[in-house]
Amino acid sequence: MSSGSAGHVTRSTGRPEYETAGRGPARTFLRTADGVPVDAAYTPGRGTSETAPDGLAVVVAHGFTGDLERPHVRRAADAFAQYGAVVTFSFRGHGASGGHSTVGDREVLDLDAAVRWARELGHTRVATVGFSMGGSVVLRQAAARDAAVVAEHRGRTEARTEAHAGALTATTVDAVVAVSAPARWYYRGTAPMRRLHWLVTRPMGRAVGRYGLRTRIHHRDWDPVPASPVESVPLIAPTPLLIVHGDRDGYFPLDHPRMLAEAAGDGAELWLEHGMGHAENAADDALLHRIGHWTAAHTAAHTG
Repeated sequence: MSSGSAGHVTRSTGRPEYETAGRGPARTFLRTADGVPVDAAYTPGRGTSETAPDGLAVVVAHGFTGDLERPHVRRAADAFAQYGAVVTFSFRGHGASGGHSTVGDREVLDLDAAVRWARELGHTRVATVGFSMGGSVVLRQAAARDAAVVAEHRGRTEARTEAHAGALTATTVDAVVAVSAPARWYYRGTAPMRRLHWLVTRPMGRAVGRYGLRTRIHHRDWDPVPASPVESVPLIAPTPLLIVHGDRDGYFPLDHPRMLAEAAGDGAELWLEHGMGHAENAADDALLHRIGHWTAAHTAAHTG
């Protein structure tokens, strides 16, 4: 799916001063590269100096039909706040954000805007944690930004190129966590995924999405089809990558995380969680804290 041309990610509107944000949660609308307003919130970290490295922000990318106000997204954010500041946002077409969902395509631009905001707020270390659709987005975003930065720095010295490289660097990340993410597009091998495809591709399904699930879904097919998660993961290294998946996931069976881990090679760590179902709802507090600890440790090592 597609919903407009790309450009540079613009700055947030109503951006809070860092000192104000440090005293409590801040809320703003970010503007994406293609002009979509994205509802975003910032929560300062609540951890100690021993658990939360200086400068870390965790950007949480929710699953399809979620938004930053959903209880399971807030629960994840509360857990991660023990390890660093947290940026949550609603993908386009979800919650109070504008636009229409493209189910993982243009959502990379929404994540770019959230990562850039974390950098603008002064964070020197940024990790992304995505669930389900958000998991596919964090993989594709990290791959696209890392590859672009490498290309920009490879033997080019023009001022225009250096400025472009600086803009790309503002959206790069220091660690990536994908939870319950698909490996490939158009998967219909489970009943929940067949229902999801009906929701996305049929007019009646999109009406159910809008009025029943508070999710506005774009009617156009992807053109061109974006790189799949399994095509993206080899490009993420040397950025630390964690793939988390439950062995009772009703949407994507275990061949998905195994494909991702195999494609990433030595650049990824794979956690197969016994008894876990799908995405945010299935991630218990213990797992969320393990992910938070992993992001704190690996962003410190990656940028240290």
